[in-house]
Amino acid sequence: METTPLRTRILETIVRKSTLKQRVFDNTFSAFNTLKETLLEMASEMDDALDGKLDRRVRLEYRDRGKFEAQLQVANDILIFQMHTDVFEFDPNHVIWQNPYVQADRENSYCGVVNIYNFLSDSFKFNRNADEGYLIGRIFINRERSYFVEGKQQNSMRAMQFGQAEIDRDALIPILEAAIAFALEFDLLLPPYEENKRVTVDQFNTKMDNSKFVTGKRLGYEFDVEDI
Repeated sequence: METTPLRTRILETIVRKSTLKQRVFDNTFSAFNTLKETLLEMASEMDDALDGKLDRRVRLEYRDRGKFEAQLQVANDILIFQMHTDVFEFDPNHVIWQNPYVQADRENSYCGVVNIYNFLSDSFKFNRNADEGYLIGRIFINRERSYFVEGKQQNSMRAMQFGQAEIDRDALIPILEAAIAFALEFDLLLPPYEENKRVTVDQFNTKMDNSKFVTGKRLGYEFDVEDI
C-alpha cells in the first residue's frame, strides 16, 4: 500500500509528540523525586528546630504516599504533593503565550505538573471523606527542565519568567516554604450560620463517624485565586 502524505504526517507527529511528551514526563518525575527528598529534609530539620518548644503531638511529619504522591503534615494541616502522569498544553487565554521563550518554540509550552493541595489533618484522622481540600499551588516543568509556579503566595518563578531557570533543589525550597507558610496562615473559618442550620436525625444516629458533616477551611465561602 502506498504511503499517503497524510499518513506520513501522522507518523511524523507520533514520533515528534511521543518523544517530546516522554522527555517532559521524565523531567517532571525527576523533579518530583527531588521534591520528595527536599520535603523529607525540610521536615526533619524543622521538626528538630521545634524540639522542646511545643507539645510533641504537634510536629512536622513527611510521608511517601507512593510513586506520584507525597505528604507533609504540619500541625493541623496536611499538604499533599501530587504529580500528574499526563503532559499538558495551556489554554489559548493563558498568560504563558505572552512569554518570549514559548513564542520562540511552541514545544517549550508542553509541561508536566505537580499539584499542591491543602487539607485539614483531622479530615484524614477521622476519615471525613466528604471534607474539602484546596489546590494552593502548581509547579509546571517542561522538556528543558524550565519551570514556573502558579499559586497562593508563590512568587519565586512566575509565568513571564518561564525559561529563565531550571528546576532543582534550590529552586524547590522557596516553593515548598511558601506553600507551608500559606497553609499555616490559611485559617479555618466557621461556616455561615445559614449553611448549617439544619441537620437530619440520620446524620447523628447512623453517621456518627462525622463523614456527613463536611468541613473545609472556606466551606460556604469563595476560595479565590486572586494572586495567580
